[in-house]
Amino acid sequence: MSSVQSQQEQLSQSDPSPSSNSCSSFELIDMDAGSLYEPVSPHWFYCKIIDSKETWIPFNSEDSQQLEEAYNSGERMRYAVYWDELASEVRRCTWFYKGDKDNKYVPYSESFSQVLEETYMLAVTLDEWKKKLESPNREIIILHNPKLMVHYQPVAGSDDWGSAPTEQGRPRTVKRGVENISVDIHCGEPLQIDHLVFVVHGIGPACDLRFRSIVQCVNDFRSVSLNLLQTHFKKAQENQQIGRVEFLPVNWHSPLHSTGVDVDLQRITLPSINRLRHFTNDTILDVFFYNSPTYCQTIVDTVASEMNRIYTLFLQRNPDFKGGVSIAGHSLGSLILFDILTNQKDSLGDIDSEKDSLNIVMDQGDTPTLEEDLKKLQLSEFFDIFEKEKVDKEALALCTDRDLQEMGIPLGPRKKILNYFSTRKNATGINRPTLQPASGANIPKESEFCSSSNARNGDYLDVGIGQVSVKYPRLIYKPEIFFAFGSPIGMFLTVRGLKRIDPNYRFPTCKGFFNIYHPFDPVAYRIEPMVVPGVEFEPMLIPHHKGRKRMHLELREGLTRMSMDLKNNLLGSLRMAWKSFTRAPYPALQVSEAAEETEAEPESTSEKPSDVNPEETSVADKEEVLPINVGMLNGGQRIDYVLQEKPIESFNEYLFALQSHLCYWESEDTVLLVLKEIYQTQGIFLDQPLQ
Repeated sequence: MSSVQSQQEQLSQSDPSPSSNSCSSFELIDMDAGSLYEPVSPHWFYCKIIDSKETWIPFNSEDSQQLEEAYNSGERMRYAVYWDELASEVRRCTWFYKGDKDNKYVPYSESFSQVLEETYMLAVTLDEWKKKLESPNREIIILHNPKLMVHYQPVAGSDDWGSAPTEQGRPRTVKRGVENISVDIHCGEPLQIDHLVFVVHGIGPACDLRFRSIVQCVNDFRSVSLNLLQTHFKKAQENQQIGRVEFLPVNWHSPLHSTGVDVDLQRITLPSINRLRHFTNDTILDVFFYNSPTYCQTIVDTVASEMNRIYTLFLQRNPDFKGGVSIAGHSLGSLILFDILTNQKDSLGDIDSEKDSLNIVMDQGDTPTLEEDLKKLQLSEFFDIFEKEKVDKEALALCTDRDLQEMGIPLGPRKKILNYFSTRKNATGINRPTLQPASGANIPKESEFCSSSNARNGDYLDVGIGQVSVKYPRLIYKPEIFFAFGSPIGMFLTVRGLKRIDPNYRFPTCKGFFNIYHPFDPVAYRIEPMVVPGVEFEPMLIPHHKGRKRMHLELREGLTRMSMDLKNNLLGSLRMAWKSFTRAPYPALQVSEAAEETEAEPESTSEKPSDVNPEETSVADKEEVLPINVGMLNGGQRIDYVLQEKPIESFNEYLFALQSHLCYWESEDTVLLVLKEIYQTQGIFLDQPLQ
């Protein structure tokens, strides 16, 4: 159905978990038996396969109303616009029965719902109940009265001899109308989009402990942002100053593992501990793939080309969009974005004209076109096939032998094409400019230094040192802010041989950089100590989204401060007592000298307060934190931001380490910091500053 296919993926809300953004939360409502018949109100649902089981999820109220207006007969499907996802069935739902295990209501098919509605109408009109129906699956539904309608499943083996289904087995509750079932239906998203954020995942296909994909996790991130906009930007919403921020996922794992490398790995993988080895091949090895020139090229090409593709498609579908673009990466995804950003050129030209053209390709220099390459190979007759499939040089470099075979290209030409492009890919070498600081000061080239130990005072290595020798693609927009969640960037830079980051260095095309992490995240590393290595200071503490610090943190700080005060007072008293106890007795003949020393002692004590209580002074100095210059990587602002752990997490940090690395998708504190920094660039601030 064309009208449904034209719906944006905005119709796809996140998993149907209860949230404060719910427009209505229907509970069970009793129906009066003597009431007159009224037609049932339909609501539209879509089906998703979650944990190998069908789950029916309601559209939000606004989208359901639009679908109802565009309603016609026939099968309807829901398709993702910005990412690859299996199409899901869309259904106009009026009658429901309770499922087997999770107690969620499942809608009947539209045709059988119509039969149920007609039977219900006759029962109400004639006041004749005890109506019995048989479903297409030979299941029995009995309408006892408006308050009691049940569904019986046939018992296995009951109809082996052709006997009719009976009322056996455990009855299930049947409900008419979405208002009579317990389900959360969201109001919908604001149509106005103020900012676009691309989110790049880390290693593996799963992004959280529930083994959900990047699409599902970003859906959660988007839902949390909508809730926080209502609670923390209420004034701006009421004044119609803001709409919402759109978060779109970028998947590079699937293209990487569709190159045939999984087949090669499977041939050499040992048969023992099969699940663990599969997890290693599918997840852990992504780190090693990124450090391989061949597969690193595939990864950076996929990430950049996918962001460029989605950005172009987004502008086509939202021609009135005037907002900015930011990027966010989790775990290894943040390192991929960091490397791409450090290798951008700051001469993008007029970005507005590039938006209008919508025909921008990645910067490849004066390289020949695909048509010229095919002509050189004497394979010009296949150019029309590639043009029909919208395959350019970048896409062709990612194609496998099977892909070309499915296009109908014979074996001989396939081998020529694959050999030609693989040879050219390996011959590209480094195409990365030496990064200069914002002030224009020269940064020594990599060739001037063998390792970080050779760096002299005042000299800094190129931030791009140690990067894999690949050709980094060009983004067709300038990101405003780069958010890194649970990022190992600092560790990778250190392992590559970079000891310090020039305080004057900044990304060529991106103004902001926030390194956000959980204190127990085992993968996260700081950035600021690489900019200011000689100073020890704490990261910025991210405020709780409800304000202030978490209670257990305030209690801990209060107890720490109290213990320090007691310790200092006790130590001071002990010192004074020890001095008086160990002071040598003066001879009786030197009374005058003893008196002089006694008079001078208070004076000397007042001159040297540090001897009495040196720790108290240091504590006071620590409380008066002076502004720290952390360089220009984030425009002069702080870079490292740490979340506050939950009370239960503070009991055993090892127990929650893995969960801490995967907590960012549903973290209100993380999302609020992202929203605050994005809207701050537009002159819009929180209703009340968080303490």
